[in-house]
Amino acid sequence: MSSPAINEALIRDVIEEVMGRLGGSNGSAPAPTPAPAAPAVKTGCGCHSGKHGVFETADHACEAAQAGFEQLREKGIAARKQIIDIVKTVCDDNAREWGRIELEETKIGRLDHKIEKLQIIKLVPGVEWLNPYGLSGDHGITLEEFTPFGVIAAITPSTHSIPTLAGNIVNMIAAGNAVVFNAHPAASQCAAMAIREFNKAIERETGISNIACIIEHPTLDSFNELCANDLVRLLCVTGGPAVVAAAMKSGKRAICAGPGNPPVLVDDTACMDRAASSIIQGGAYDNNLLCIGEKEIFVLDNTFSRFMSAMDRAGAVQLNTAQLDALTQAAFTIEPGQGGGCAQAHTNKDFIGKDAKVLADAAGISIPDGTQLLFAETDSDHPFVVEEQMMPFVPIVRVGGIEEGIQESLKAEHNYKHTSIIHSHDVNHMTAMARALDTTLFVKNGPCGAGLGLGGEGYLSFSIATPTGEGVTNPKTFTRVRRCIMVDNLRIY
Repeated sequence: MSSPAINEALIRDVIEEVMGRLGGSNGSAPAPTPAPAAPAVKTGCGCHSGKHGVFETADHACEAAQAGFEQLREKGIAARKQIIDIVKTVCDDNAREWGRIELEETKIGRLDHKIEKLQIIKLVPGVEWLNPYGLSGDHGITLEEFTPFGVIAAITPSTHSIPTLAGNIVNMIAAGNAVVFNAHPAASQCAAMAIREFNKAIERETGISNIACIIEHPTLDSFNELCANDLVRLLCVTGGPAVVAAAMKSGKRAICAGPGNPPVLVDDTACMDRAASSIIQGGAYDNNLLCIGEKEIFVLDNTFSRFMSAMDRAGAVQLNTAQLDALTQAAFTIEPGQGGGCAQAHTNKDFIGKDAKVLADAAGISIPDGTQLLFAETDSDHPFVVEEQMMPFVPIVRVGGIEEGIQESLKAEHNYKHTSIIHSHDVNHMTAMARALDTTLFVKNGPCGAGLGLGGEGYLSFSIATPTGEGVTNPKTFTRVRRCIMVDNLRIY
């Protein structure tokens, strides 16, 4: 029996988000021109509407992926390792071209960082994470192993389309699964291109076809069909609140990487120059498209002027009050609250992921070439603090003490439990903030990327499952734990 249909009203919310959040009628990434349909071919699973993993319908893609999964299961862990190496090599070899293609399609972010995100796919962990657990005792032997689900349906964003897709493939295939992608419509062409190239290389080297599939023209219907398809055993969603909510109501188990609005707290024990350079490095990365990126900064009043000077020395450009007002009017649409409620701010999608110069022009200021980040003093209720705005601008808010800074950080993070950052040399301050915010990533004295092994210890993933609790995803995330027990007196000693 198929899974329950997703609530129609909720689906309408999803389509508004998926089609409009980063690529709607007012968006910075207009809907892409449909690519020519892939040539019709007959595949080993009986599907006849796709080639090299690219399909017209969700059902055909799922049938093909199921056949790919069965091929992978027969060829074992050695084939998984081989496929992972292929995906990482293809990403590295094509990083410059694919980065350019993704930027041209989505029109958000920075080329150098699009390229780098593909070059670091090699840091995503593989089958080495799946060592079994064994136990022997007086009553026999028990072995626990990490086994695949089968076909996974994955929803990917336009902010990091090919990197998220590639990172998910590495994790999911390391776990022994096949995957079908429903990409963000504003990045569907580059995603389909990558899937074609991955499948060509994988089939050429291993003989396995359609281990990673994609719906060529993703729609509301294809999303719904993926969620309902009987072959799909698991959902993995990277996106905003509406699409996450829809996945969690689909009747399938869902691993959901939701939104973030990471706050940064700077106290009077921190190194101001290190804090400033870290905030610029993280907050400006890919024009602040990262969900882990520094979005709003709370600074203790007694060190505020020192911090602002450090931001200036590190190369960020400060806006005055008039310039901030001009940028705010351009970057947000403010609607009055209903019935005496608070006003609502809506981000102008024309500014999402744009270069600092675009924001500076809107603010009426000329900035030096190469400027990565703008900043200005705001209050804690400013739209740039409240909204996950994804622009190379950070608001700086004065707070009277560490307790106020933690409370304002908690408020701004919206209980997403995603990412928070502190710059401090006081262990008590670090501990208090960590306990209060309880975020999946908590970075101390470094840029946000340190939380994913980029300048800090750890491993890389492009899907951080905060709403469903899995955290930074890895191959184990996409497995079932199975226990095999042999009962007898089997010990030698």
